Formats: sequence, structure tokens, C-alpha cells
Amino acid sequence: MDDTLIGRGLKRTPLPRFLLWLAPWAGLLAFGLYATYLCFAHGLNQTNMDNRFAFGLWIYLDLTVIALGAGAFFTGFLLYILKRTELKAVINSAVVIGFICYSGAVGILMVDVGQPLRAWFTFWHPNVHSMLTEVTFCITLYLGVLAVEYAPLVMKNRRLKEIPGLLVLEHKLHKLMVVFAGIGTLLSFFHQGSLGGLYGVLRGNPFAFREHIFIWPTTFFLFILSAAAVGPSFVLLTTWLVGKVSRKRLVSPEVFQTLGKISGWLLLVYVVLKGIDSLVWINATSPKTGVQVSSFYAHPPFGTWILFAEVVLLGLVPAVLLLSRRVRARTGLLVLAAVMACAGVVLNRYVMTIQTLALPSLPFDSFLSYSPSWQETAAFLAVLGYGVLLYSISFRWLNLFPEERELAAKG
Repeated sequence: MDDTLIGRGLKRTPLPRFLLWLAPWAGLLAFGLYATYLCFAHGLNQTNMDNRFAFGLWIYLDLTVIALGAGAFFTGFLLYILKRTELKAVINSAVVIGFICYSGAVGILMVDVGQPLRAWFTFWHPNVHSMLTEVTFCITLYLGVLAVEYAPLVMKNRRLKEIPGLLVLEHKLHKLMVVFAGIGTLLSFFHQGSLGGLYGVLRGNPFAFREHIFIWPTTFFLFILSAAAVGPSFVLLTTWLVGKVSRKRLVSPEVFQTLGKISGWLLLVYVVLKGIDSLVWINATSPKTGVQVSSFYAHPPFGTWILFAEVVLLGLVPAVLLLSRRVRARTGLLVLAAVMACAGVVLNRYVMTIQTLALPSLPFDSFLSYSPSWQETAAFLAVLGYGVLLYSISFRWLNLFPEERELAAKG
């Protein structure tokens, strides 16, 4: 395959072939932007959401994307704070993934509020009693942190390095990465927790309501831990996928194994705590409200299988696999375990968002079904198109994987 040299020891596919790769993703982005225009021009009547189902596809996928994007803050925390230097091989890619996830989430939230021109009200007239206020501030600030962390990667481009001022700025920013990693970790911990705590304080919804530890419901801590657990798995998965698409060795097998091991231990802790939380909820929290847990699973498709799939099949099983040295030694099985771990948090966010709103809150309420409109689906597909475009451009012209040159030289 003919490659184009973009840096010392780094080769990429020729530009025409690269543009051909970008074309369908650009088309997906354009289609989503058209759907976004319809929502801006005609309002949220373009969606299938209403006063009862105020949180739909967008919020569910936003929670999912933000959880998967946790690999950015947690990898930075492990590298800069805990000094796990082996993760330097993926930190640049993790920053790009985090920036894509958070900027995409903020973008779709601008559509979701219905009147994006009033989005600034959250900052100027904050509701200090709302967890969403804290989430808004933390997500916005952390997106700023990710932008600062992304900037040095851009400045390291071989063309931009020829500009002395940018070279000096990149060097100064690099020395501050420890500070930004600490700030990013703090911001991420709080907004991940508040997203979970938002559901746990719903006293009028016995399905979501949870017991409190200090002033926070247990879902506050479970959301933080689940995001931290799957973050390394998602970084592992995307690194493997980019390597397959580009047909290049980007990191050593030891990096994959380290990510898998970290994810496995955190996932195991999460599953244990999630299991304890579920047992307390089943035997104490829910009965106190006068509602039996069996009623929450009496409406298809939300059978008891969904709880088993979330905690055992996509929680305990991948945790055990990721902790197995034999599994980590085989890339195929390691990737499969990472996929299962990521699928587990995707299912958890679905349950907490869609199932919570579908179930009746009061005895005279009815079970609601919800399916997104094509505008909702297309608007979020725009985030996928945007993400692939930005990552592809970053991979082509920036050095996302410091080990790539050395691995290429070894053949």
C-alpha cells in the first residue's frame, strides 16, 4: 500500500484515499446538521419527546458518550498523578477521544435544550439547588481543559513546530499538564457523579430512587466508578480499531494488557458495589415506597433479564476476563472483554434513562413507550460523523501514538 510520509518515521495513506475515507462520515455529519436545523427552525416538535418523556435518545446517548469519554480524565489521572508511565503511549489518543466525546455531548445538548440562544441562562441564572447546574458547569469547564490538553498535540505538528512562538507555547503547556490532569479529574469526578445522583434523588420514582451515603445517593458513586472502569476499556478498544483500520502497530501488547488489567479491577469493584446496591434496593428501598420490585420488570422489553445482563453478563463476566492473564495475552479475547465492558455501561445508562421514564411513577400512570424520531437519530449520528472526522484528521496529521515510530522501525 502506498503511504505518504507525514512525519519522521510516520506514514499515512495518500490524500485522495484519505478523502475518500472521510466522505461518508462528512455525509453523515451533513445529514445530522440538517436534522439539527429542523429542530432549531421548528422546535422540539420535531422529536418524539414530551412533558413525560422529557429525557429521550439525546440524553441517554449523551450520558453514554460522557461515560466512554472518561478514558481521557482517568488515563491522565493514572499517567500524571499516579505516574503510570506506560500509559504515555495512549494519552494523546485518549485526550482526542475525550475532546470528541465532550464537545459532541455539549453540541447535542445545545439542540436538546430547545432554545440554544438561552443556554447561557444556566451560567448567569444558576439554580443552585439543581444537580444539573453543577453538571453544566463541570462539563463546560472540563471541555475547556480538554481543549487546552489538545492544543499541544496540534502544536507538535511538524509544520507548526517551525513557528517559534507556538513551539514555546507548546513547551509551556506541556509542563502544566499535571495541573490540568488534576483539574480535569476533579471536574470529571463531580459531573459523572452528579449525572448519576440526578436519578438517585427522584423520590417520586421508586425505580430510580436510592439510599444515601452522606448527602449523595449511591448512584452518585456508581456512575463515577462505572465511567472510570470502562474508560480504559474504551481507549483499548479504539486503539485496537484504529490499528486495524490503518494496518499499523500503534502500541505494544503490554499497553493493551495494562489497560485491560486496570479496567478489570475497577469493573470488579463496581460490580460488587452495584450488586450490593441492587440487593438493598430490592429488599429495603423499594418496599419502603410500597412498590414491589417485580412490578418494575413486568413490562416488556424491561424483563428481569435486563438486570442480569447489566450486572452479570456485561459486568462480572468481562471483569473476570480482563483479570485473567491468559485472556489478556490474547488480543482477540482482550478486545472482546473490552467490548462487553463498554456494552455494560451503555446498557446501564439506557436503564437509568429510558426505563426510568417509561415506568409509571404513580398508581394511575400508565407504562409509556418511546421511540426517537428520525431527526433525533440523525442529530446524534452527526456526533458520530464529527467524531470519526476529527479523530481521522488528528491521526493523520498529529502524533497520537508516540510508540508508533519505534514499532514501525522494528517491523
